[in-house]
Amino acid sequence: MKYGLVLEGGAMRGLFTAGVIDVLMENDIILDGAVGVSAGAAFGCNYKSGQIRRAIRYNTRFCKDKRYCSKLSLIKTGDLFGAEFCYHTVPEELDIFDKAAFEASPMEFWVVATDITTGKAVYHKCGPINYDELEWIRASASMPVVAHIVEVGGYRLLDGGISDSIPLRFMESRGYDKNVVVLTQPRDYVKKPASGMVLMKLKYRKYPELVRAAENRHKMYNSELKHIRSEEEKGKAFVIAPSEALPVGHVEHDPEVMREVYRIGRRIANEQLEALRAFISEE
Repeated sequence: MKYGLVLEGGAMRGLFTAGVIDVLMENDIILDGAVGVSAGAAFGCNYKSGQIRRAIRYNTRFCKDKRYCSKLSLIKTGDLFGAEFCYHTVPEELDIFDKAAFEASPMEFWVVATDITTGKAVYHKCGPINYDELEWIRASASMPVVAHIVEVGGYRLLDGGISDSIPLRFMESRGYDKNVVVLTQPRDYVKKPASGMVLMKLKYRKYPELVRAAENRHKMYNSELKHIRSEEEKGKAFVIAPSEALPVGHVEHDPEVMREVYRIGRRIANEQLEALRAFISEE
């Protein structure tokens, strides 16, 4: 029996996920593999490296730093979340990512990004952390319009949430029999068609398949929610989700708001802890 962890994205809603995975680590609940999308990849990698509280620590430390996330960064670099600062300076110099622990862990860790040429999801299994592996994580979290296209591994990539927002089916295809799914929207959330498609079509007019994927994202997302509910009814999925919409947007500069979202994740995880233990103990 293989147990997997599926981590949805959602930019700063991902701090809910950070709270959840910290509770899992504190209670020695380490699953066999994980897949992260966007913020789920950027914050979820700390689950494999075993670094409790790292995600909330560096986010609150740097949330007001213009190099981390700002309109100035977008104007100067083309990235709302500073690419070099967020994905290289922070993990390599300012809040060190434990590369040795990540490599030593037997857990598989996958990230999802979107191939801008095909509009399809690309699933990358992370190896020992180097510059390119950090670029894969950046690619997974590179929101369209406000981030540069990331070139790595022979691909040109953007946010994985465009093509596969909640990759439960992917984990099932990799042989994970039972999966814990961490959502950053409430259970009853229904995604609506994207707004702002005019700008998306203009900026990515050379990539019609990417635009088509963005236009159809709500259909893909809602279909994935339906599949998750079906697997949950079969006893093959365990869902952890906020009980109501999280009090945060894609961008947040108030550390107390960040801490509140993180605390909500911790609270929900603790409330479901015994049920989760029962789920992963069933054969």
